[in-house]
Amino acid sequence: MRNKIQIILLTIAAFLFFISCDKETKEMIADSGPQQYGIAFSNIPETQRIVMYEVNIRAFSANGNLQDVISRLDSIKNLGINVIWLMPVYPVGEINSVNSPYCIKNYMKVNAEFGSLDDLRELTDEAHIRNMAVVLDWVANHTAWDNPWIDNTDWYSQVDGEIISPPGTGWNDVADLNFDNMEMRKEMIASMQYWVLEANIDGFRCDAADYVPYDFWKQAIDSLKCIKNRKLILLAEGSRTDHFDAGFQMNYGWSFYGKLKDVFVNGTSASGIYTTHLSEYIGLPAGAERLRFTTNHDESAWDATPIEIFNGADGAMAASIIAVCLGGIPLIYGSQEVGTSGTVAFFYNDPINWNTHPEMLQFYNALMQFYNSSDPLVIGGITNYTFTDAVCFKKKIGEEEVVVIVNVRNANTEITLPSDLQYTNWKDAFTNEDLTLTETLSLNNYGFKILYH
Repeated sequence: MRNKIQIILLTIAAFLFFISCDKETKEMIADSGPQQYGIAFSNIPETQRIVMYEVNIRAFSANGNLQDVISRLDSIKNLGINVIWLMPVYPVGEINSVNSPYCIKNYMKVNAEFGSLDDLRELTDEAHIRNMAVVLDWVANHTAWDNPWIDNTDWYSQVDGEIISPPGTGWNDVADLNFDNMEMRKEMIASMQYWVLEANIDGFRCDAADYVPYDFWKQAIDSLKCIKNRKLILLAEGSRTDHFDAGFQMNYGWSFYGKLKDVFVNGTSASGIYTTHLSEYIGLPAGAERLRFTTNHDESAWDATPIEIFNGADGAMAASIIAVCLGGIPLIYGSQEVGTSGTVAFFYNDPINWNTHPEMLQFYNALMQFYNSSDPLVIGGITNYTFTDAVCFKKKIGEEEVVVIVNVRNANTEITLPSDLQYTNWKDAFTNEDLTLTETLSLNNYGFKILYH
């Protein structure tokens, strides 16, 4: 009974503290602390139109710093990107350290390894000039053991009076935060506000969001919304549907990614890709989106890069077409556009060779530019056609239509087209050549067609 009463009291306290931009929240923003740097970016894309690019700073160049990210902003823009996600920019803990950027020593500083606050400000300025928003990775679940917060032992989860690592994770380099503590919550939210104001960033990708209570995310997001003239981009790394009730616009499509690998690697029926796509949207509120990807920093570090997983460049490109075009928010992880092989580390510098596969870069540039120009692909309704060895669907808005057909096998395949596609006239999205579909279509191994009219 006592525990239930404590939970109720904590919930009421949280509600009263954070409800609807209360006086204390406004004062926190308006006092002599963090102040607005620059002009808030006004061209934040609508959620459905986001195309996101993840930057692993340590892999981006031999120097592994923010200035070298700035030097590649034009290349990122050429991919059709409108949102850049920077992996954690904060100082890394040294106690029990594995040098993970997700081990935060100080929430309100820039890691000297990457540069300075001025470098981060320059990056956001230059991205905004190119009509790209910038979001920071935010690690709310845990801190480094040498974070100054550790002196406040009540801010952390404890067993027998000892602060613990996040249970069941094996993350021994970090200490688990206690979200029953209102002072910790207040400081966490103030730290998030700091970056929106002082670095003029445009939102957050929130790490390990499933580990953090719903009511904290709701409080944090409500508080961030109090910042004037701001429309923030909020992505949760997780799959809980209550993320959207808390105010996130997007979370992860892990099931879709798993099914994509299952089809390409294990040879299961291609029909499972669409059914998994649909299942991930069941019960979501209107406008909520799932992140679609063929890799990210975790997969490329601990499993393998797409060119390894999907059986070469052709397989990686075929999988990317499905992930980008079927539905959801496309993510490109810096390195996949040039077909980096092996793995890409983020615990240490692991520079990308940007000249590895120029033909893949050309492919990604063309794919993403067509995607951004195509309302049917971005916001159109979908008709799916079921095949075992190919993914095939049509997307339409008004009189505009796009058909996507992808061979998911490392062998030639021939499919009998559905009757409504037979003897129809199209243009090829990559070559702009005219094409008339007949009764059947043959595709080389991992071959594809994106057609429009």
